[in-house]
Amino acid sequence: MSNAALAWLRRDLRLDDNAALGRALARSKQVFCVFVFDTEILDALESRADRRVDFIWRSLGELRERLREAGGDLIVLHGRAREELPHLAVALGVDEVVAAEDYEPAALARDAEVAERLRASGIGFTAVKDTVVFAKGELLTQAGRPFTVFTPYRNAWLKLAGEAELAPRLDAALLGRLARPPMATRLPELRELGFAETDLAAAGIRPGERGARETLDDFLGRIDGYHAQRDFPALDATSGLAIHNRFGTISIRRLVRMARSRRTTGTDFWLAELIWRDFFFQVLHHHPRAAQQSFRAEFARIEWPNDARLFAAWKEGRTGYPIVDAAMRQLNATGNMHNRLRMVVASFLTKDLLVDWRWGERHFAATLNDFDLAANNGNWQWAASTGCDAQPYFRIFNPVAQSERFDAQGEYIRRWVPELAGVPAKFIHAPWRLPPAEQAACGCIIGRDYPAPVVDHAVQRERALALYKKVRP
Repeated sequence: MSNAALAWLRRDLRLDDNAALGRALARSKQVFCVFVFDTEILDALESRADRRVDFIWRSLGELRERLREAGGDLIVLHGRAREELPHLAVALGVDEVVAAEDYEPAALARDAEVAERLRASGIGFTAVKDTVVFAKGELLTQAGRPFTVFTPYRNAWLKLAGEAELAPRLDAALLGRLARPPMATRLPELRELGFAETDLAAAGIRPGERGARETLDDFLGRIDGYHAQRDFPALDATSGLAIHNRFGTISIRRLVRMARSRRTTGTDFWLAELIWRDFFFQVLHHHPRAAQQSFRAEFARIEWPNDARLFAAWKEGRTGYPIVDAAMRQLNATGNMHNRLRMVVASFLTKDLLVDWRWGERHFAATLNDFDLAANNGNWQWAASTGCDAQPYFRIFNPVAQSERFDAQGEYIRRWVPELAGVPAKFIHAPWRLPPAEQAACGCIIGRDYPAPVVDHAVQRERALALYKKVRP
């Protein structure tokens, strides 16, 4: 057992079931805790009013209080993590730094540099699994290869996920080993970090462990109907836990234990969503090139027209297709978008507007509250048919049909596209079909009050098929 360890908290902003903290407490007589506002990440953000930074900041405030109640504290640094972390470890005189594993290429490079700097000072670095149930090569095919198709991965995942895998990774009895650092600590104000407070409450986001538990409790009241309601954006039937999974204010093991113990049709469907999350993490681990390139190499040769005017219309929610515009306006206003609509707008961008999926992926990365590289990349490549186990390229969402099926009365559309509030449900999915006299009566002239369609879906579908067929082997 070492004398002292430093738990480097990153995307595990909680005390409950924290694997890195649990490992440090089990192997050291005293444990310090640190979070670094990494300027390499912060400086790349487009907005100074980023809800994700605000969420982290508020969650750290709660975590700091919980650590203090347990006898420890939280050191909060602001700078380049690859420099700040080794300096702190040396100053504290710790024997080891423990952190939760990160699987993103940039994070892996950072961690490798941190480990090398620590090693030069005689300090160890340990990364432990926490973000996922199964990581790296823990779950492979019978031939010993990584899975590239979801269904057999899910079946193998369910077979292997026993109680040992889901057991909590922190023994609360060891919290007495938490130590207060010898230097003064404080949580910098957001403005000192160069950011402003945001509308988290108005966006329905409750930060911290407490917020995660409250969000989970709310979801448990409707989870049994998840399978029947999840695809309808007007119902807002999703869990709301994605941002908590992203920043680790709740343990993935806790969520999976709950789902497996409840075993209703609704929880089984929701558990499958958590397994998709693991699936995309292992894809990124085994195929890091997919972070920048098409997983399916043949589709890397697609010659996307990339019309900047059409891309701007998509981003701003003025394509003339109501379900697409409603989803994009919700994203721009709240940083959130319903999962079904993420697929719809991604398909529309790539296969109607013929814009490279990476353009859309980058926009989502800049705006989604719950942005996670593995899932964002995996889902965009799924929609663009360039990824593993992706939707076949010839299956192209019809935005009008999707709208009619999942927002039949136009409730969601009217919420986010108020110009169409007076349009009857029969025409709200394709308002350009409304006769001119009725457009005037509804107070919505297409081309004046609401855009005409920027493209013809039927024409663009054929163009998309031609693009894909051109590069197929």
